[in-house]
Amino acid sequence: QLQLEESGGGSVQVGGSLTLSCVASGDTSDYRWMAWWRQAPGKEREGVACIRPSDLYMEIADSVKGRFTIAQFKTNHTVLLQMNSLKPEDTATYYCATAYVLRHGCRDERSFGYWGRGTQVPVSS
Repeated sequence: QLQLEESGGGSVQVGGSLTLSCVASGDTSDYRWMAWWRQAPGKEREGVACIRPSDLYMEIADSVKGRFTIAQFKTNHTVLLQMNSLKPEDTATYYCATAYVLRHGCRDERSFGYWGRGTQVPVSS
């Protein structure tokens, strides 16, 4: 079993920055990909970014490209989401997820077997 715990969420103003952190614990050999997803109120969950720690290959959603960065620290099984130039539409609950194999690609929820409980990021103007 793998456990994921997100932290770093909180209220932020438009144009501000925030860094989210996710720590994996338990059977940390049970993943090859880490990712951040988000779900805004009343909307479907959206893949934001994913990273493959072995070679740092990453994918970033077009909606956040140029503003968000994903980084992974293998030694302590931590993935960060650095969010800059935040907009009201970035308001969401952000989730960390892991996958061993991306059977359906980085942007499909079905690829990910473990999820954290989420951390809320309200962006206010």
